[in-house]
Amino acid sequence: MSKTLFERIWESHVVREEPGEPALLYIDLHLIHEVTTPQAFDGLRLAGRRVRRPDLTLATMDHNVPTTDGPIHDPLARAQLDALRANCAEFGVPLYATGSGREGIVHVIGPELGLTQPGMTIVCGDSHTSTHGAFGALAFGVGTSEVGHVLATQCLPRPRPRTMRILYAGDLPFGVTSKDLILGTIGRIGVDGGVEAEKVLLQELADRWTVTLRTHAEHWAAVYPMTWRDA
Repeated sequence: MSKTLFERIWESHVVREEPGEPALLYIDLHLIHEVTTPQAFDGLRLAGRRVRRPDLTLATMDHNVPTTDGPIHDPLARAQLDALRANCAEFGVPLYATGSGREGIVHVIGPELGLTQPGMTIVCGDSHTSTHGAFGALAFGVGTSEVGHVLATQCLPRPRPRTMRILYAGDLPFGVTSKDLILGTIGRIGVDGGVEAEKVLLQELADRWTVTLRTHAEHWAAVYPMTWRDA
């Protein structure tokens, strides 16, 4: 019996799964930033733990970086950025700091740098992590406590969800974009909609549009929105 992309990725990353219990998933890539990591690193420090796989962890300065040139005046923003730099140095986590030339929006640099690949599991303490689903990855946002769990174990317990396939067929009318598609889908199905969206017949749906679909699907309660990648 054939399997969906979601089923293939999920099952190939299950470390342990007991009946009635969440599955323990292995995480291929953990993206982190300055806002959801200070307490997670403090937890490691207090427990005497190290980062399990710093080679599968990547940090960037993201949320508190100003859009204009010049110093950061907000004391809290500056403190969080300084904490990220210090924590990454202490725990051996690669950091793409501001000015490195490789920094950027945390859910964008993965595809930009070629780190995001089909078939991977990816997490980040950011609600737009589902963006990576546009590239055939199983990606989802997590909270600070889960960030700490992945840092310590490179795994995460997650209940296996139900799935739904959304098929967009035909040509888009003039002026209609991917944002209209996802908003129309939410309007039809409701705000507690689906999990797996698969591009099949809409050839005009460029990568930048599938990225938009996956990003906004997070706001549709679609925790693992994904797009099948062409061979």
